[in-house]
Amino acid sequence: MKKAILSIALMAAVAVTAVAEETIVIDGSTTVGPIAKAFAEYFMAENPDVNITVSESGSGNGAKSLVNAVCDVAAMSRPMKDNEFLAAAEKGIQPVAHVVALDGLPILVHPKNPVANLTIDQIRKIYTGEITNWKEVGGPDMEIVVITRDTNSGTYETFEKLIMSKQRISDKAEYVGSNGAIRQRVQSTPAAIGYAGLGFVDKTVKAITVNGVYPSAATVRTGEYAIARPLFMYTNGYPKLGSAVYQFVTLYLTEDGQEMVEEIGFIPVTSY
Repeated sequence: MKKAILSIALMAAVAVTAVAEETIVIDGSTTVGPIAKAFAEYFMAENPDVNITVSESGSGNGAKSLVNAVCDVAAMSRPMKDNEFLAAAEKGIQPVAHVVALDGLPILVHPKNPVANLTIDQIRKIYTGEITNWKEVGGPDMEIVVITRDTNSGTYETFEKLIMSKQRISDKAEYVGSNGAIRQRVQSTPAAIGYAGLGFVDKTVKAITVNGVYPSAATVRTGEYAIARPLFMYTNGYPKLGSAVYQFVTLYLTEDGQEMVEEIGFIPVTSY
């Protein structure tokens, strides 16, 4: 009898624990993904009763997830569009933007490629297919392998807005699904060109100057580097003060949050 009572008590305790555990679901940008994952790991270590999941399905899908109420936080590397706000309003969702970091969009080539600078006009012509060989921009006699992000990506949309000037990317361009995939493709292909967030630049690829300006935290912060953007986390309404979601999406304002943003390779929006 005592064993039965003890078993029931344990089951009740487990049930209470399960109910008490809070969850935060994050979906969206592969660019913002490393920030979301770092914040999640830190937050769960500080708050063991909170479970956070992070998915990287692209900014567009992050917006859809928030609109459809299947995530608490949409990570996005671009602002929400008018049609996304309209879809949200129709479902009673009120997207609120939290700018968690700043980011540059470096143009990447293989480390052995001697080309060190391109103008925005040259980059556009490479992506439209008007320039097809590296020798046309001072490089070796190699046909350029153009790598771009998938069209659901906020990184793609930023590139399209800031570089393409409404011109169409060439049909010969190769589309990949993440910033990491672009880096991998460029590092393994001597004739390739691609673009990714600042946090994805390492020794395996070479970031070139654009219009004579190198992509760095300093040049993005001052606005000198032309291909730059804010990074967002969207919530449904402004989170209740003190709630787990509120604490999570405001981590970027803390000293620890800023250190994490910098360590990943992005730029804090504030500095203590």
